[in-house]
Amino acid sequence: MQPLAIAAALGAFAIWLATADLTAGERTTLDPARILDYTGEHLALTFASAAIVLVIALPLGVVLTRAPFRRASGPILAVANFGQAAPAIGLVVLLASWLGFSFRAAVVALVLYAILPVLRNTMIGLQSVDARLVEAGRGMGMSATAVLFRVELPLAVPVMLSGIRTALVLLVGSAALATFVGAGGLGLLITTGVNLFLPKVLVSGALLIALLALLIDWLGRVVEHVARPKGL
Repeated sequence: MQPLAIAAALGAFAIWLATADLTAGERTTLDPARILDYTGEHLALTFASAAIVLVIALPLGVVLTRAPFRRASGPILAVANFGQAAPAIGLVVLLASWLGFSFRAAVVALVLYAILPVLRNTMIGLQSVDARLVEAGRGMGMSATAVLFRVELPLAVPVMLSGIRTALVLLVGSAALATFVGAGGLGLLITTGVNLFLPKVLVSGALLIALLALLIDWLGRVVEHVARPKGL
């Protein structure tokens, strides 16, 4: 029912936008072409950040579960925890003051903010694999690499995908803050609504971001179901 509810809410918003009594400023800000541009910028921020998170967190999570590197997991997780412990807006502005007010600064901040769920779930998924299955694989003559790719990772996939879905939803919501550093996105509707006291614009921006987060969450659950190894 979730995609139907999202489609119904989006359709209701489109009807309201076409029929509402809006001022000239509201009509200009809520122009459908502009909304599509803002949505494209928002998705670009989200997926660019998500791609970097996956490239960093997945291999790092695997490495930190291997015996020679387990001692380093504590300090690295502490650094990853800092990204979520720090207020998101503070992290965005702090990095923008260093890297400049740009798309790049927003992406770096979003990566730091969303890396923890993927890293933690990768480690938890691998650590929760029954040690007897690993030993059975080794007993069959598999190398450590073969056991990792043929036994451990397939069994850890559901937990890993849950972390990725959580990170994507976090990124969609946090990408609204990118507007404060000139990176665009749907957050621009919220800041415009606040600065110019345009409640309809403010609510429209919040609604669109919420619907986008719900859509990403649903798509993530579909991918979880499809990618889950058969028999799990």
